[in-house]
Amino acid sequence: MHSHDLSEWRHDHVFDAGNAAAERGTRWVMWITLAMMAVEIAAGWFYNSMALLADGFHMSSHAVAIGLSAYAYATARRHANDPRYAFGTWKIEVLGGFASAVFLLVVVALMAWGSIERLIKPEAIHYPEAMAIAVLGLVVNLVCALILGKAHDHGHRHGHDHHGHAHHGDHHHGHDHHHDLNLKSAYLHVIADAATSVAAIAALAGGWWLGWAWLDPVMGLVGAVLVAVWAKGLIAETSRVLLDREMDHPVVDEIREVVAEQGAASHTLIADLHVWRVGRATYACAMSLVTHDAALTPREVRAWLAVHEEIVHATIEIHRCTNDH
Repeated sequence: MHSHDLSEWRHDHVFDAGNAAAERGTRWVMWITLAMMAVEIAAGWFYNSMALLADGFHMSSHAVAIGLSAYAYATARRHANDPRYAFGTWKIEVLGGFASAVFLLVVVALMAWGSIERLIKPEAIHYPEAMAIAVLGLVVNLVCALILGKAHDHGHRHGHDHHGHAHHGDHHHGHDHHHDLNLKSAYLHVIADAATSVAAIAALAGGWWLGWAWLDPVMGLVGAVLVAVWAKGLIAETSRVLLDREMDHPVVDEIREVVAEQGAASHTLIADLHVWRVGRATYACAMSLVTHDAALTPREVRAWLAVHEEIVHATIEIHRCTNDH
């Protein structure tokens, strides 16, 4: 014998104040980055600085990526109440982060090609002017990082205010509460661009004061490698969410522990369990239980799971063992 039902899906992924702050922040950073990108690319060509040009092209990738992040927030907001999205629109934001990371790999190839070409055919560099532009680019990156950092803090505080009441006793969750991959994507783009600006400044300083003209294209290559490593990490992180690869997450062990503890007296065991993420720090699960308790219901099992507030949807099937078994 078996019984099953579906819990009500708590549609808690709404476009809240945290999302709105993130959307505003990414939109501001996009326009600032576009303006600085145009300045750096023009100056790089004019002053023959490959490091500066690489930083400008790198910044162009950030402008597109941050634009994708802003677009993802806007799309998620527009469709927040669309019933066709069974678990809300959060993964639109994750998809934006994934797309920006893939695009960044294309720019990495362009940066590497340009640097190698400049190593083979070096050209004279106007160091003072190029250095001034590189420093300006670094300042712009730091301002953008501050804007996105404030957006993250706003969303984090709002998230705690929104969910804090649901904690039970002294239970605390130590894993990725309100982890906004879309905002993280935009923020890391800016941080990586700041690092590339620092590399460009170092290259120009070495060429200007020490005569190491080769350092400029070498730093372009270093910047390309840095961005490639970062892009690979973001692709892996967003892919894990998009492909629902969450069975190694701590929440899975928490579910198993709750069922083992609460179902010990009735010999209730998990026969099958699937867990996937449906929000920044919220999860859905589908499980099959085998039990000797003739009175156990899915509602009771969901009460066991309620201590973990990140589990917002549960599909529970119960198989009852007969006396013969």
